[in-house]
Amino acid sequence: MAQMEVKSEVTGSVWKITTKPGDRVAPGDELMILESMKMEIPVVVEDGGTIREFRVAEGESVSEGQTVAILDA
Repeated sequence: MAQMEVKSEVTGSVWKITTKPGDRVAPGDELMILESMKMEIPVVVEDGGTIREFRVAEGESVSEGQTVAILDA
């Protein structure tokens, strides 16, 4: 089964994870919300799939380009 990495587009912190492993997601669905410079930035998937795992937790800092989740295609 093919795996896809979902990466953060900004440096910030994980404010809220809005999905859970095992959830099916479609292109454009929100996985989590990051907070950067007092702004809420959604992390959305480009391709659909099933969430395999998160590589971050709520409250954790993330860097731009960091893998935050793995999806199974």
